[in-house]
Amino acid sequence: MKKIINQVTNIVPEMVTGLVKSSNGLLRRIPNTQAVIRNDELFAQRPQVGLVSGGGSGHEPLHAGFVGAGMLTAAVCGEIFTSPTPDQIYAAIKAADQGQGVLLIVKNYSGDVMNFDMAQEMAQADNIKVATIVVDDDVSLPDSQQGRRGVAGTVLVEKILGAAARQGYTLEQLLNLGQKVVTNTKTLGIALQAATVPAVGHPGFNLKDDEIEYGVGIHNERGYSTQKIQSSSQLAQELLTKILAEYQDLQTTDELAVLVNGMGATPLMEQYIFMNDILDYLQQQHFQVGFTKVGNLVTSLDMSGLSVTLLKLEDSWQEYLQQDVQTLGW
Repeated sequence: MKKIINQVTNIVPEMVTGLVKSSNGLLRRIPNTQAVIRNDELFAQRPQVGLVSGGGSGHEPLHAGFVGAGMLTAAVCGEIFTSPTPDQIYAAIKAADQGQGVLLIVKNYSGDVMNFDMAQEMAQADNIKVATIVVDDDVSLPDSQQGRRGVAGTVLVEKILGAAARQGYTLEQLLNLGQKVVTNTKTLGIALQAATVPAVGHPGFNLKDDEIEYGVGIHNERGYSTQKIQSSSQLAQELLTKILAEYQDLQTTDELAVLVNGMGATPLMEQYIFMNDILDYLQQQHFQVGFTKVGNLVTSLDMSGLSVTLLKLEDSWQEYLQQDVQTLGW
C-alpha cells in the first residue's frame, strides 16, 4: 500500500485541518470536532434554514467540499467509511441553527441513520427544530427493509436543497422538496478496482484484469454481478437500461439531469467519454437532458470506477442545479 499520509490514526483530523487551512477563509472548524461550517459573510447576514450533512470520510469532496453559500451549512467528517458520532453531529446542528431550524441530509446507511437520529433528538431537547431527509438513490440491489444505499445522487439533493434554502424555503418546505428530489434520483455504479482502506492495507475485493463489478457501493461493497469488461458505450447502455426501468412514470417529454461521478481513481478523460455515451444513448431513446455534471464528487478513496445518476427534473430544479455556489467541491 502506498499512501501520502503520516499516521493512519491521524488521517481524518489532519485532512480536516488541511481542508480548513486551504479554504481561503471559506470554512471554519467547529471547536473540538471534525466538522466544518460556513465562514462567509453572508452566513451571518442572511439567516436561513441550516443544512447539515456528513458521513464517513473517504468520499471527498463529499460532504465538506459542498459547505458554503448555496449548498450546505455544515458537514461532519467521520472516520474512514464510518459514521460520525452523535455528539459531533449535534455540535454541527447547534452551530448551523440560525433560529429557523436545521435539515439533516443523511445517506441511507444504518450507522449514519442511527447517529443522525440520536443527534436530532439531542437538538430537539434543546428546542432546535430539526428534520431529516434520507437519501437512498442506489438501484443496484433490490429494495429491502433497510432501504437502498445513499450514493452519488446525494450531491444533487444537497445542491437543490441548498439553492432552495438560500431562496428562503422553510424547514417544512425543504423537507417536502427533499423527499421529492430523492424519489426522482436513481444511481448505479461500477468498479474496475476496489478501494484500499489505509487501516486495512489492501483492496476491499479483487477483480481480474479483464473484469468489472456492477452495482458497487461507495464503501467497497460488491455489487450484483462480475462480468468481463466492455466498451464505454456498452457499459452506458447496460447501466441506463437498469436505471430507466426503475422509474414508474418517466416520459420522453420529461427533462433529466445526468451526473457522471468518478470514484476516485478514474481519469476525467474516461468520465467524459462515458458521459458522451450516456448522452448519446439517452438521445437515441428520445429523452431530454436539461443539466449535466461530470467529475469526482462522491468518491470511494482510490476506487477505479464511476457511477451514473439520473434525476427526473421538476419545477425549478434545473435552475437550482445551475446556480453558482461558493464551495470548494462543486
